This record gives sequence, C-alpha cells and structure tokens, in this order.
Amino acid sequence: MANETINDPRLEEGVWTTGPDGELVPDYESTFPTINEGEVVHGTVVRVDKDEVLVDIGYKSEGVIPVSELSIRRSVNPADEVTVGDEIAALVMTKEDAEGRLILSKKRARFEIAWKAIEGAHEQGEAVTGRVIEVVKGGLILDLGVRGFLPASLVDIRRVQDLDEYLGQELRCKVIELNRSRNNVVLSRRAVLEDERKEMRQAILDKLNPGDVVEGTISNIVDFGAFVDLDGMDGLIHISELSWSHVNHPSEVLEIGQKVQVKVLDIDRDRQRISLGLKQTQTDPWQQVLESYQEGDVVQGKVTKVVTFGAFVEILPGVEGLVHISELAQHHVENPREVVSQGDDVNVRILEVDAERRRLSLSLKRVEDGMPVQPKPGDEAAPPAIDLSEDVFTDETAPAAEAEAEVEVEAAPEPEPEPEPEPEPVAVAEESSAAPADEPAEPAAE
Repeated sequence: MANETINDPRLEEGVWTTGPDGELVPDYESTFPTINEGEVVHGTVVRVDKDEVLVDIGYKSEGVIPVSELSIRRSVNPADEVTVGDEIAALVMTKEDAEGRLILSKKRARFEIAWKAIEGAHEQGEAVTGRVIEVVKGGLILDLGVRGFLPASLVDIRRVQDLDEYLGQELRCKVIELNRSRNNVVLSRRAVLEDERKEMRQAILDKLNPGDVVEGTISNIVDFGAFVDLDGMDGLIHISELSWSHVNHPSEVLEIGQKVQVKVLDIDRDRQRISLGLKQTQTDPWQQVLESYQEGDVVQGKVTKVVTFGAFVEILPGVEGLVHISELAQHHVENPREVVSQGDDVNVRILEVDAERRRLSLSLKRVEDGMPVQPKPGDEAAPPAIDLSEDVFTDETAPAAEAEAEVEVEAAPEPEPEPEPEPEPVAVAEESSAAPADEPAEPAAE
C-alpha cells in the first residue's frame, strides 16, 4: 500500500501529499507562493476601510495594510490613496501577527523601489520628479516614494518669497545628498533650472557688452546691493552703483519685482558674472552743477546733516556741499546746531566747486540781502516783481478817457487873440494938474 502511495502519479503534480496515516490529502500549502518578511510582493486591492486596506496577493490569507503604512504623507484617507481593483506593490512586514494576519506596507514597498531609482539617478546625475506634499520651515517636502527635502534657497534660481504656491505641484529636482542610514534625501530644483538655462546664459553673455543698457527685474535685495534678472541670468548692482546720492540700504531705492534700466559695467565670462550700474542710466547731478552754477552763485538747499565742524546742504538731488562752521554766521559759532538744524531750507553761496573730487564748499554767512537766488536746473526763473498800486485797477475807463482828452487838446491848438485898436491921444490942459480934486476937468477942445 505504501509503495502504491509513493508511486501514485498524482504526487508529482504537487497537488496531493501523504497524510499522517499514509493516505493522500490535498497539498494546499504547495499552491501558495513562498513569501518572506522584507520581500516586495504584488497584489490587488479587494477592500478599502477607513483604517486599513485588504490586498489579495495569492497567499492563504489576504494581506492587511494599516492606514499608517499606506503613504509617507501624514493623516491620509485610504480612499484617496487606493481603490478596489488597483494593482499595487507592498512589502511584507509580518507573515503572521498575533491575530494571524499578514501585515503589509505600501509605503515601504514604494520606499524600496524609489530608493533604488533615486540611487541610480544620483549616480548618473539625472533628475527625479516628485509632488510637493508639505511646506515646512526652511523648504518643501517632496513625495518621491521617499520623503525628499528641497531647501527654500534651492527651489528656484531667485529667492522664493511664498513657498505655499508650490504645494501640490510636480517638480523636477536633482539629488545633491543621499544617506540611506538616515533615510535622508536632499534635492535641488535650482540645479535643474540652471542646467536648462545654461545655454541661455551663454547666449546672454555672448550678446552683452560693457556699456550696454538693458532692462531687467529686481530678483533679490541684499545688504551689499541688488540682483537683477536679465531673462535667465542674474547680474549684481553694487550698493555704490545704485544712486549718485548716498544709500544706506538698497531697499531705500529698489523693491523686488521692480523693472529697471541698468548699464553693463563689466562682464566676467569665465565666472559668468555681470556687474551692473543703475545710477549710470540717470543724469549725473554733478554735471548739472557744472553746467548751471558757478562760484559766487546763491542757491537754495536743504540741510541734510549737522556735524561738529559744520553742516551739509543738498543743493540738488545727489549733490551735497559743506558749510564749514566758520561760514555759518558772522559771529563766532561754538556749535553748528545753534544756527541750523537738519531739514532746514537755506540759501547758500557757492565758494568753490571741485569737479575732480566732486566737492562743494558753501557759505551761509556770505549770503547778503537782495542777492538773486539761482533757479534749479529745469526750473524757469521767476518773473520780475511789479509793484502795482490798487489805484490802477479802481477805474479802468478813467485812464483811457483822460488820454483821449489830452490827445484832443494837443490836436486843436487855441486861436490867437485879435489885436486891440490903439486909443486916440487925449490932450490935457496943463492947469488940470493944479485943479482941485473935487472939480471935474474940462473936456479938451477938438
């Protein structure tokens, strides 16, 4: 009987086996795949619950994926991750737990598969693609099957102000740091963008020459200057090249996103660096001084700073001159603040113009009453003052009538008077002189 059992052809099919009593019984174990813990298996989702997912991998029992093992994201909804009928890969965590269940992990299977792909991309210098799933302090978290960290400074070529706008986006990045023991993956999207723009940057460098004036956008502001995006390549405006006047911080003059016209000052083609100037595209106020003013002129200005040795007065935007303490007043001055204060509007006289050193010497005490004040460049000189009394406007018709009367008088001269006839001579007796006063004189004989 035993020999017959052993020679039974059904045993070769792997479906039957010999039982304890030597009888043939179905070999169910042989129909199940052999699995080991840590192995990645494939199966079909057969059920989705709020706290777990059941997967048929062809084993004697269905595998269970707890919700915490579905995704590297936190607090996920299983229905958002998988649906019934999906073919998925899962890693065997426990072949049989205390309840006899087969415990699987979808996120760990993705991790193993993704890590191999990330290692290969890192070795070849290729880019990987992942979706932004979190915004954290200092950067972004990408789902690569592994949690990849993208620092904020490497998100774009220019500094990004709002990282939330990238949430949910698919980004292509390069792996710049990889550590399996710490499950640490550091990414750089900027490296991908720089590679894409490498040819563009070279084209920009080939096109630009020192002295060119180009348009750009302020991409970043730092203490020592501002960076300008020239359609794919940044150039630097040093703080000393921002304005003809003194600038304490670039933010006083510029803001991020502002369009500006800049002049190319220098190009380092080997290091791919461009030096730019903003003030060179503006009128040099010192040239205006040389063209509009001369020594001895009286000009209007504003006190910008008061120091122990005098006061600085701005006569044009970007042009300041010094009024030495000895030129503040006719009398002795111990402290310049006794005479002027910051913000005062004053009239000063130009004593000296040093064009080479771009310095002005001014005087406050040498401004005398009645001295004309020179207008600023571009301003028209004020018309001369005319002192008109109110009588001029009291009767507008009177001056015209009087003028007409004078014209008429001058046009019609007075007629000459006719000559009067001479009186006939009268003879008077000599005695008449002796006649009494009360007696009338006799008429003369004809």
